Amino acid sequence: MVAGTQHTDGTVRRRRDPDRAERILAAAARLAAGRGFHTVGMTEIGAEAGIVGSGIYRHFASKEAILVALLDRGMARLEAGAAAALDRADSDAEALSLLVRDHIAVALTHRSELAVYHRESHTLPADERRSLRRRQRHYVEDWVHVLAPLRPDLADAELRLAVHAATGAIQSTLFFRSGLEPERMSDRLAEMAHGCLGVPPVEVNSR
Repeated sequence: MVAGTQHTDGTVRRRRDPDRAERILAAAARLAAGRGFHTVGMTEIGAEAGIVGSGIYRHFASKEAILVALLDRGMARLEAGAAAALDRADSDAEALSLLVRDHIAVALTHRSELAVYHRESHTLPADERRSLRRRQRHYVEDWVHVLAPLRPDLADAELRLAVHAATGAIQSTLFFRSGLEPERMSDRLAEMAHGCLGVPPVEVNSR
C-alpha cells in the first residue's frame, strides 16, 4: 500500500512504502536462489514483490543495484552476529560457539539470501566485489582470532582452513533439502562445524 497525505486542495502527495525495498530484496532472493540471478528480470521481481515493475526503480536504479544491496545485507547480517558474539562471550570457547550458532541461524532463517550471496558474489562489479571480499576476510579473522588460543597445535593457514571448512559445512544446507526439522538441523550443523574446528561446543547461558 502507498500511503499519502491529503492537502487542503484535495490532492494527495504519495509517500514511499518503507517496506517496499525490503519486499523487493526478499523477492529477488527467492527467485534468484533457485535459478540464478542472471535469469531473473525486473518485471518478475516486481510481480513477486507485489509491485508494478516500474515501481522498483524508485528504490533501485538497476538489477545490479538490487544484487549489490542483497549481498551487502547478507554480509551485514554475519558481521552484526559476529560483533554480538564477541561482545557477549566470556571466553574464546563461548565466542566460537556463538559464532557457529549465529552462522547457522543466518543460513536457516535467510536461506535464499545466503544462497544468492554464495553463488553470485563473483558477479559483482569490481569495486563492490573487492569491498565484499575485504569484509569476508575480516569476518573470517574474527573466527580465527578466537580459534587460535583453542587450537595452538594449528599453524595460521590451518586455522583459516578449519574456519572455511566449518562455514562451508554450515552453508552446504543452502543447496539441498534434508527434510530435518529446523532444531535438529541446527544441532547437526553445529556438531559438524565444531568437528571441522576441532573444538567441542560449549553451553552459553542467555543473558
